[in-house]
Amino acid sequence: MTDIKHIFFDLDHTLWDFDKNSALTFRKIFDIHNVNVELDTFLNTYEPINFKYWKLYREEKVTKSELRYGRLNEAFNGINVSVSDKLIHQLSEDYINYLTTFNHVFDNTHEILDYLSHNYELHIITNGFEEAQEKKLKASKLNHYFKTVTNSEMAGVKKPNPKIFKLALDLANARPEESLMIGDSLEADVQGSINVGMKSVYFDYKDANYVKNHTRITSLIQLKDFL
Repeated sequence: MTDIKHIFFDLDHTLWDFDKNSALTFRKIFDIHNVNVELDTFLNTYEPINFKYWKLYREEKVTKSELRYGRLNEAFNGINVSVSDKLIHQLSEDYINYLTTFNHVFDNTHEILDYLSHNYELHIITNGFEEAQEKKLKASKLNHYFKTVTNSEMAGVKKPNPKIFKLALDLANARPEESLMIGDSLEADVQGSINVGMKSVYFDYKDANYVKNHTRITSLIQLKDFL
């Protein structure tokens, strides 16, 4: 890719291994509160529900608190485990507090950021909650790579809304035509960035969704092939 000067990354599911860190967090908080469920069974039910709630959150159809409560409540209902509202609220709070104590990143994350940082300015655009994303970047030793970090709470909207991309470009002093977005969501990251004139790379980390007409990678190290 030519003429690229700025590279914008999503954080969760792109650099920071959300699935692994989330599973470790649930194991910890279930142990703390003596929640007797089989973790894999819970996660298999929870993950699509969480995905659904994040889509609703992006579309402004649920609030942050509704997301945090609703995804847990539906997951426990889905595996027929009765949990009190009080405990769900406590688990929701503890999940956020403990999530950033686990900081696995995807393979080659530091290597590719070291490689790219010599020739590009690097930035983050994330829909994640501000307080959590800052902790993730610091604890996983990623924060020093990025000149700017734009989150949805700063922008007042979530990806794929063009306003968050335009804010990120303004903060980075970057033009769309010289900017590239890399992320795991075809809707939020890829199409959202294309809609404002940026180039994009789809990170299909599960290697499960072949798509036409988009640059697609399944490993971050593949960015060396064209950057």
